Amino acid sequence: MFSFRKRLDLPNAAEALPGRTSPIPTAEKHFINDRPLQPPYPDGMEKAVFGLGCFWGAERKFWQLGDGIWITAAGYAAGLTPNPTYEEVCSGLTGHNEVVLVVYDPKVVSYETLLKTFWENHDPTQGMRQGNDTGTQYRSGIYVFDEAQRKAAEASKAAYDEALAAKGYGPITTEILDAGPFYFAEDYHQQYLAKNPNGYCGLGGTGVSCQIGVGVAAE
Repeated sequence: MFSFRKRLDLPNAAEALPGRTSPIPTAEKHFINDRPLQPPYPDGMEKAVFGLGCFWGAERKFWQLGDGIWITAAGYAAGLTPNPTYEEVCSGLTGHNEVVLVVYDPKVVSYETLLKTFWENHDPTQGMRQGNDTGTQYRSGIYVFDEAQRKAAEASKAAYDEALAAKGYGPITTEILDAGPFYFAEDYHQQYLAKNPNGYCGLGGTGVSCQIGVGVAAE
């Protein structure tokens, strides 16, 4: 689809595309709830960022949680190129992952519930791919905003690694990194599967239950 060569290793700073100084255009409002897509967000809201394959299906998994989710947004994170475009990310020369930003009310939905949704809706053992989608932008990743999120993410990774191993899966390849810049994806990517209900979704979980979040307030 693109003229760039697909690659399965992350670029270094010398290889990365230069990008641009200004953000690329994106949607003003969330397609489902009509709330502003970009900050500022209401007081008390917290942010989480996850990469679990193609962001079309990944974003849907989180907006379907319903109550407590303020907005979701498709975007790019964990790369080198400032303000990348979709085509640039797909080249593998920006280092970015396709991710979902989740802005949520922690009084209603817990971070552990978001982690459970993350783990159970993809295969985190596949490295630089997810199903038939191959490339660095499809890697599994959790991008944390504070030490509490990091501890919860690392604990959940260890627990789910054991659960997967018991079912014959290899080790988890998920990266857990501090959240750097989040770049909103183009308008047409935002809430794509709400706009295109029969659109492509390549996500598939392992069928292995993640036990974290059990006993927290039901969402």
